[in-house]
Amino acid sequence: MSDAEAETIDEKPRELDQQKIEFIEAQKMFFVGTAPASLDGHVNISPKGMDSLRVLGPTTIAYLDVTGSGVETISHLKENGRLVMMFCAFEGKPLTLRLHGRGEVIETHNPEFSELIELFPELPGIRSIIRLNIDRVADSCGWTVPLYEFAGTRDYYDKYAEHIGVEGMRAGQLKSNMTSIDGMVGLDKPSV
Repeated sequence: MSDAEAETIDEKPRELDQQKIEFIEAQKMFFVGTAPASLDGHVNISPKGMDSLRVLGPTTIAYLDVTGSGVETISHLKENGRLVMMFCAFEGKPLTLRLHGRGEVIETHNPEFSELIELFPELPGIRSIIRLNIDRVADSCGWTVPLYEFAGTRDYYDKYAEHIGVEGMRAGQLKSNMTSIDGMVGLDKPSV
């Protein structure tokens, strides 16, 4: 096989069409994957939900990043920018969709944050917006992904955030969101 033939076979769209945008917007959960440049660093995959995702255009997608037990996605993006987002059809017709590209961390003190936050719901403990500039859209059959029925959104995070309050969120960020498990830079400063 020639190099030209190989490139044609692997060539994938670089932007979302309306059908894929509608599929993404219908999902209740998605996954993000990142990795450090170091071969001995930890790869990270995180599930996301809470109505935190917005399609900004055919080549751009973003989600709200809230305070958590770690900061791997932020750390990896600050180091190398590589990000993949994956969506799976758990209901209806099977489909798995991956969006590859360059991710950006837009922390709460970034001037661009105040423009973008208007697109999202109000959630406790927001620490950044993660924006993906898509350079590859890849779908696959998803035939082996099981069928699930959406039963609702869990309220554990909201109750936890209310229970510990702003000072508790800030303490949590200072404890586990300033550096990654591999010692990489996390948040510039606490967001709450």
